[in-house]
Amino acid sequence: MLKIDARKQLAAFEWQGQLDIQPGVTALFGQSGAGKTSLVKMIAGLLAPDEGEITIGETCVFANPGGVNLPPERRPVSVVFQDGRLFPHLTVRANLRYGRRLRKQTTPAPALQEIVELLNLESLLHRRPMSLSGGEQQRVALGRALLAAPHVLLLDEPLAGLDPERREDVLEYLEGMKQEKDRVTVYVTHRMEEAVRLANRLALIHGGVVRATGDPVELLGKPELQMLTGRDIAGALLACRIERRDDGDGLSRLSCSGNALYLPRLPLSEGAQILVQVRAGDVSLSLEPPRQSSVLNAMRGTVERILDEDGAFADVVVDVGQTLWARVTRRSVRELGLAPGTRVYATIKSASLYSAN
Repeated sequence: MLKIDARKQLAAFEWQGQLDIQPGVTALFGQSGAGKTSLVKMIAGLLAPDEGEITIGETCVFANPGGVNLPPERRPVSVVFQDGRLFPHLTVRANLRYGRRLRKQTTPAPALQEIVELLNLESLLHRRPMSLSGGEQQRVALGRALLAAPHVLLLDEPLAGLDPERREDVLEYLEGMKQEKDRVTVYVTHRMEEAVRLANRLALIHGGVVRATGDPVELLGKPELQMLTGRDIAGALLACRIERRDDGDGLSRLSCSGNALYLPRLPLSEGAQILVQVRAGDVSLSLEPPRQSSVLNAMRGTVERILDEDGAFADVVVDVGQTLWARVTRRSVRELGLAPGTRVYATIKSASLYSAN
């Protein structure tokens, strides 16, 4: 386990973070300047808190008061930043082997060739970092960190600069870390789809404070947290199962708590469990089922609560067997007579696959 209870005065704010991070993947999510990278640097030993304590397993790596501040090389930590930070005098092969030398003998680690193939590094092994592109440097840095097999793996926007195909390959590899029992992985990202796909747990950070932690699906389903998650992605995640991969019209039929949902044919097998994102702005509400409409997806549910906002809109939370919510005008709330307990039909104008569950 990784435990942090630290305070640090920074230029824009005071960091006041407190986190207990279990094995598996914890994603740190927040707007630019929220303090995510500062937290990573404190864990790695690259930035000393003003006071507090950081513990990795049974080892206290920082304590003030207490006079403990282990240097980075004595902490069982590997870190990947956005800019790679490779040894410029070493070849790619030597940088990777350096990561291997950092590994504790009792810690299982992937084979060098496995990482070379995963990150498509074969043609780069003889080159030095200065001759590499930013994306190539990032792949090498990630490979070096994975080969070190640390107790704590810190990944700060590790996929920056990767092309879409390589990004998907690496995401598939990192996805397996959710099941790890002996390693803590802290994953910093501004892409919520990465956080949901990779993380067992999500920590929402704003102004140097951990504002909320928990299951990503639960946190994204709370309208009151949209300031932290971002208005453009605000909405619900629905746990669904693929009933039919192709219904004959090029659509996959999904079952979501007894409601049917249709998406363009998915490259997944029938019976697969997936998460589907439905943004609040893509949901409209009515008191009757839609008729003669081009919109296929309408779920029957019950209004749970209504959160008014300043301005013209309100967020309506609807129970459809799971939590769904819609952003509608306050006039619509009034004219439809919406209130807790009102039976409604939630019409979904757009939905997208967010993650394999």
